[in-house]
Parts: sequence; structure tokens; C-alpha cells
Amino acid sequence: MRLLVTGGAGFIGSAVVRLAVARGYEVINLDALTYAACLSNVAEVKDNPLYTFIEADIRDHVALDRAFANHAPDAIMHLAAESHVDRSIDGPGTFIETNITGTYTLLEATRRYWEETGRPETFRFHHISTDEVFGSLGPTGQFTEKSPYDPRSPYSASKAASDHLVRAWHETFGFPVLLTNCSNNYGPYHFPEKLIPVVILNALAGKSLPIYGDGLNIRDWLYVEDHADALLLVLEKGKLGRSYNIGGENERSNLELVKTLCSILDELRPKAQGSYADQITFVADRPGHDARYAIDPTRIREELGWRPSVTVEEGLRLTAQWYLDNEPWWRALQDRQGVGERLGDQS
Repeated sequence: MRLLVTGGAGFIGSAVVRLAVARGYEVINLDALTYAACLSNVAEVKDNPLYTFIEADIRDHVALDRAFANHAPDAIMHLAAESHVDRSIDGPGTFIETNITGTYTLLEATRRYWEETGRPETFRFHHISTDEVFGSLGPTGQFTEKSPYDPRSPYSASKAASDHLVRAWHETFGFPVLLTNCSNNYGPYHFPEKLIPVVILNALAGKSLPIYGDGLNIRDWLYVEDHADALLLVLEKGKLGRSYNIGGENERSNLELVKTLCSILDELRPKAQGSYADQITFVADRPGHDARYAIDPTRIREELGWRPSVTVEEGLRLTAQWYLDNEPWWRALQDRQGVGERLGDQS
């Protein structure tokens, strides 16, 4: 299969690229190289004859038409997106432009290509989204594929809109789509603005470990390499027009997660005195901070036979060790805008 991945230099996209190349896919990585993208994320495949990189923006229909004409992909996996909730609070416009207008432009370019090539039955457009489109849960219950949409941040609203566009193109034009909504990802190559890499790097630097509010907000944590495996499975075997929720089956509060990570770092890189947990600091909560996300993965488990391979404790250990072993990667990112700063603070 010749697979075009948008956003393949980002966190999740690069995991997909690395895994797909390892499994023998021919991969075209199309990425605009915005602030969170790193070509070092795909350095291990850059010289592989199965891999091609194109620097292009999904809002540029001319560049997309050229990519389709030159590379004739059999499938699209759409991961290019602005994804940081805090940044969406500070600057919603970029999220609207990339996640909504960009998805529309990509859909139309892909549909033209699909129609010009005779609407091949094997073609697929796989759109990757988030569980945040479903809003916030109480102490019980889980999101299913039938949960109503209730986005509560500019980020989740923009992703909800893109989901609706993809479904509409399927219903109106018969366009062959697949959708997935995932829970919180973590793992190697995670750009250091999200909770887990921030905690690891701040801990090592002796800085405070900021936790929003009371730290009791709950997320379902999904190891990124498990997610990449699930995405390729859905691409290969998922039913057209269908959505699949992908969860880690690992619910933890933010406070519990950070304390677990501190204990792991205490083992892997002990401090001279005390525990990294001593650096935990509670900060003003994020505006509109959703209380709880939880994924019901029944559909992907029963239809496609997929389950996550690691627990959150195993995944956190793998992640912490990766950051300890790959200091040059994260050192090179320290000067990028927003790294190590509190964003989205409207207090």
C-alpha cells in the first residue's frame, strides 16, 4: 500500500510513519513543519527507499494536487492538526484554519484525485480525531461511537467540525472514509508542551511540576505506539463510513499520573535528596477544563480484535527511559515558542 500521511513529522504521525515503513508500506509524509513538527522524529526511516517527505500545508490545494499526481497514494491517513488545548485558548484562529479549513481542503483535493482515478474501491481516507469532541464525563460512564458531540474548547470544537466534514463527504459524495477518536496519547517524541514530557523535563531540571486545579481531572492514557498499531489496523480492516474509538484502558487522574511518573524517575534517575514528587505544584486551572474522559473500546476490540499492549505504568517507564536516553532530541526543542511556558491562562 502507498500511504500518504499528513502531519507525519508530528508526535502521533511520526509513530505511524515509523511503524508503517517497518511493515512494508510505501509512505509519503506530508507535513508543513510547524512548531511541533520535528524531522528528527522520522530520522530512522529518512533513508529508507519506502519513505518520501514533502513539505506542504494541507491548506494548499495546489501542493496537495501535485503530491497526488506525483505519488498516486492508495490511502490517506489525516493526522495534521493543531492539538494543544492551551494554545487554542490563546489563539483559536490557527485551530480553525488548520483543523477545519485544512481538513476541507484536503478532503476536496483527495476527492478530486479519487474521482479522476476512477473511484477505486480499495481507496481509503482515514481521519484521526480525539475523544475531546465528546465533551466531559461525570464520575461514571464512557464515550462510545454514538456519544453526542459536546466540544468545550476551541481545539475540540475545531476537531468536532472536521469530524462532521469527513462524515458529510461520505454521505454526500460516497467518499470512502474511516474515522477514529483516541484518548490521550503519550510516549517517545512527545513535544514538550503536554503534561507527561513537561513533568519529565521539569523534574530533571529541578523545576516545579505544574498540575492544574486539584489534579483530579481524569484521562484515559494511550501509549502512542499502541495507537499507531490500531490506526493501521483500522485502515486495513475497518468498515467504510464507520468510526472506532481507540482507548488505552488506563484511566488515571492527573495527580495520580504525575506521582506514578515521579516514582519511576526516582528509580531511573534518583535525586540526591527526596523524591521528584516534592516538586509538584498546583496552579490555576485551565478555563473549561473537562473533568473526565474515558473511552469504551468495545467496537474496535470486537470487530477488529485490537487491545492496547501496555499498561500506563509500563508505558510511563518506557517513556521516561526514552527521554533519559534521548537528551539531544529534547534539548534541541527548548527554544521553540511555548516550550516550558504556561499557555492558555485566562485568570
